[in-house]
Amino acid sequence: MLYRIALILSLTTLLFSNSYSQYKVANDNHNLMGTRVSVSNIFTLDQCIIYALKNQPAVNQSHLDEEIARANRSIAISGWLPQVTGGANLQHWIELPTSFLPVNGVSTPVHTGVSNTSNPNIAATQTLFSNEVLLAAKAANLSIQAAKENTKAAKIQLVSDVSKAFYDILLSLERINVYQEDTSRLNKNQADAYHRYVSGVSDKVDYKQATIALNNSQAQLRTANEEVKGKYAILKQLMGCPAEEKLTVIFDTAQMIQGIYVDTLATLHLEKRVEYKQLQLLKRIQHLTTSYYRNGFIPSLSAFYNYNYQFQAQQFSDLYGKAYPNSYVGLSLSVPLFSGLKRWDNIHKSKLQEERIDWDEVNLKLGIYTEYQTALAAYKSNLYNLHAQSDNVAMAREVYNIVKLQYSEGIKAYLDVIVAESDLQQSEINYLNALFQVLGSKVNLEKAMGDINP
Repeated sequence: MLYRIALILSLTTLLFSNSYSQYKVANDNHNLMGTRVSVSNIFTLDQCIIYALKNQPAVNQSHLDEEIARANRSIAISGWLPQVTGGANLQHWIELPTSFLPVNGVSTPVHTGVSNTSNPNIAATQTLFSNEVLLAAKAANLSIQAAKENTKAAKIQLVSDVSKAFYDILLSLERINVYQEDTSRLNKNQADAYHRYVSGVSDKVDYKQATIALNNSQAQLRTANEEVKGKYAILKQLMGCPAEEKLTVIFDTAQMIQGIYVDTLATLHLEKRVEYKQLQLLKRIQHLTTSYYRNGFIPSLSAFYNYNYQFQAQQFSDLYGKAYPNSYVGLSLSVPLFSGLKRWDNIHKSKLQEERIDWDEVNLKLGIYTEYQTALAAYKSNLYNLHAQSDNVAMAREVYNIVKLQYSEGIKAYLDVIVAESDLQQSEINYLNALFQVLGSKVNLEKAMGDINP
């Protein structure tokens, strides 16, 4: 095991040496982003994540949802505060109302009142108890917690996506390095084959085969250079980075290698998963809804106070000359006696919804366990593959050097050199794929275990 780890470290250091300068040269010489990248636009993985958490639209929308939930709580709590309204009316009687008054023992119709009235007033009410307001206040706090968990879920998904996109770019850049090294070797091989052909040591076939191999390698290099542009665009989209911004990535090789190992014996804790917390909040909100319908028979009680500053006059010009104020205070009680069995049906419906959420919890637990087992199996498999590919790279490089030497001595045919060189290139690509597959599966495993805490 120590030998394998040492071999991985040495091979990775060889492949990723001078990574910063390689990336800068790759971006400048191969025009990965079109122009030279300034120092301020160079990002590590942590910097990409920090930038994304600040600028990604979905995360910012989640923060706004939190503020909206807080505003809703304030709205809900305002129902417990006094409600004060003011108003006024101006009224002119075209014909005064008639009242029957006893005159000499006979009911006689008499016009009563005055022609002009004006009534400014202030009315205040204070809710003492209301089932609706009580539910709104309790549910508002849970809504804020739910909004926070939604924000956390968005951040976790963003960290996972940005990490994978970052690793995908690194994989493409390292493939470019491998193809550059391969093209350089094939360039030299073609030159050697040409000189051997000119000098009559070998026939034209070796030179043609060398040219074919070189052309294929150059095509792979060009394809890799083009593919990385699209992967940069994906990372910029995830980060919320404007399209016109220039971007390149760097990484710490030693830190990356140290970070590929996780504790595969750690216990899965469901309560660490944000989806589980979200479901628990949903259950609490639904339980509040059931309690609300159960308490639907409880009366609503409120206090009120009204003050009227009434003006009356027969002539409009005298209307506001004298006021006749009045005021009163009282209690208002509202008792729901019968609502056509609506309350019982709502209780039954809410209980069914609670039961459905219980089944959602069962399904979520099964899904989380499956996700964890799948991620764990993929991580172990990819880690084993990484060890195997590191051995293959060492052996393929040794075989290539031997075959190349034997060809120079006239012992081996050039076809053997092509095969050995192809095996070396493929083993290096396989090693890079294995390394970044381990990093990607590590992210999936940490997400499945709830260990990503942005």
